[in-house]
Amino acid sequence: MPHIPRSAAVGAVVATALAAGLLVTTSSAASADTVAIHDIQGTTRVSPLAGQQVTDVAGIVTGVRGYGSKGFWIQSADGDADQDPATSEGVFVFTGSAPLTVEAGDAVLVSGTVAEYVPGGAASGNQSLTQITKPTVTVRTSGNALPAPVRIDAKSVPAAYAPAGDPARDNSVNGLPLRPRSYALDLYESLEGMNVRVGTSRVVGATDAYNELWVTVKKHENPNRRGGTVYGSYRAQNGGRLQIQQLAPVSQQPFPKANVGDVLNGRTEGPLDFNQFGGYTLVARQLGEVADKGLARERTKRQAKGELAVATYNVENLDPSDPQQKFDALAGAVVANLASPDIVALEEIQDDTGAKNDGTVSAAATLKKFTDAIVAAGGPRYAWRSVDPENNKDGGEPGGNIRQVFLYNPERVSFTERAPGDATTPTGVVREGGRAALTHSPGRIAPGDAAWADSRKPLAGEFVFRGRTVFVIANHFGSKGGDEGLTSHHQPPVRSSETKRLRQAQVVNGFVKDLRKVKGDADVVVLGDINDFEFSATAKALQDGGALRSAVESLPRSERYSYVYQGNSQVLDQILTSPGVGRDFAYDSVHINAEFADQNSDHDPQVLRFRP
Repeated sequence: MPHIPRSAAVGAVVATALAAGLLVTTSSAASADTVAIHDIQGTTRVSPLAGQQVTDVAGIVTGVRGYGSKGFWIQSADGDADQDPATSEGVFVFTGSAPLTVEAGDAVLVSGTVAEYVPGGAASGNQSLTQITKPTVTVRTSGNALPAPVRIDAKSVPAAYAPAGDPARDNSVNGLPLRPRSYALDLYESLEGMNVRVGTSRVVGATDAYNELWVTVKKHENPNRRGGTVYGSYRAQNGGRLQIQQLAPVSQQPFPKANVGDVLNGRTEGPLDFNQFGGYTLVARQLGEVADKGLARERTKRQAKGELAVATYNVENLDPSDPQQKFDALAGAVVANLASPDIVALEEIQDDTGAKNDGTVSAAATLKKFTDAIVAAGGPRYAWRSVDPENNKDGGEPGGNIRQVFLYNPERVSFTERAPGDATTPTGVVREGGRAALTHSPGRIAPGDAAWADSRKPLAGEFVFRGRTVFVIANHFGSKGGDEGLTSHHQPPVRSSETKRLRQAQVVNGFVKDLRKVKGDADVVVLGDINDFEFSATAKALQDGGALRSAVESLPRSERYSYVYQGNSQVLDQILTSPGVGRDFAYDSVHINAEFADQNSDHDPQVLRFRP
């Protein structure tokens, strides 16, 4: 293909470019002493030229992004010019405005300042993206062939995820030499800004509201039977995962809707970016086609007459302003997919005015609308019990006042009402006729403890099923907000939020121990959105001293998940039982949301069936 100068076209947009801070020229060849892209990228995560001016950096434009972080990528036309696999031959040029002056295939010279941009800010712990800022751009020729893409596949991505950080530098990997043949994150960093491609790959993270999905290039890496990739430990991060976006605006090219287990067929090719919400991301100039593999929403087995079915379901900030469609879908799932459990612990029920910050704390209207929808779906007329929180004291959306709520089917179970507690009065454990009892039912556990500051307080209640008392404790532990991502420059990443959940788990564990001191074989079910993994310190603290057992661990490892985050299928929602419940139970993580682009909640509900 001939090289066609575009001086006329460039001249037509010079005024626009100058106004946007991007100076475009159309002359000259590179001088002999100019810096190459691999010199900018260097052999570590941080450019050796950061903060310095560079002149006439030569490259071929491989992609132009006119939205979000606006700019374009350039790559050396000489392949791996320095023959060093640790140095990338591509770099992002940040224009700060719509880069209307270049297009893929242009041969350019770029002068500007080398910078390390940390998406999300330094406090996020994210790695930085090397880029050229405040650029002056010379378009030399157009219509050039793009550099051949580097293929990312199961063979090229190392099994190990990341090196251990340097203890002398706060466990940062920034100063360590890249070893792309040894670590997945080092490989991706060595390709930052370069034209890459993946072939036919399985979708492991459904299309989200931001028009992105996740695939894996390692089909045998911790798979589950529904097509996902399971996050099974802090050392099994699944390096084959890669986020996929597209360069074309959605207004010009709709992004495909994909569920977990679908397949992205054919060639997906474009620059490898690094962003705040997922780390290394293939920004597709050419996007493959999604093949629908027909993933179905699961349905659990209905409980037998003598079985008590207890469920937990995070309904994601439900309030009366949500469309009736959401209420109907959630209610239909309770009836059809969860088989109308006897007791349902709900998380994220908002007050009657939702996120409107007007002092309202009652959720009666929310619950009536939801329970009415369950009846309309063919389910039972559930009763409910809860404790209204203090205004804006339990975290979540300001004004939303999320809380846990018990729904129960009065035709199957009864609720033992004992001087209902309020937002600040703790429930306790007493002996009554040789049995354990709560001082307040429903009641909140230790609401004044610092563990629950700006967090949802546990809700405890007494139920009776076929003459047997069952204590149920509904939880919504502190979120993982503030934790560093798996691609953090700290390795291992800092999990700062765990401290709070650990203390919360200790408080709940102590309460269960109090119940068991009064009645050793008491049936206790602790459940909810624990916001932590089954192998975490939080889960271990809940089980301390044998007070509780994790029901999710009764499942095969590949089936342990209730949530999908960045392509990792993982446990956040849990049910734990006291020894009195025994081991003869059925447990089901009912996959109806987390794997789907069309979600009614981002969590999958959990169901436990046992005979008290």
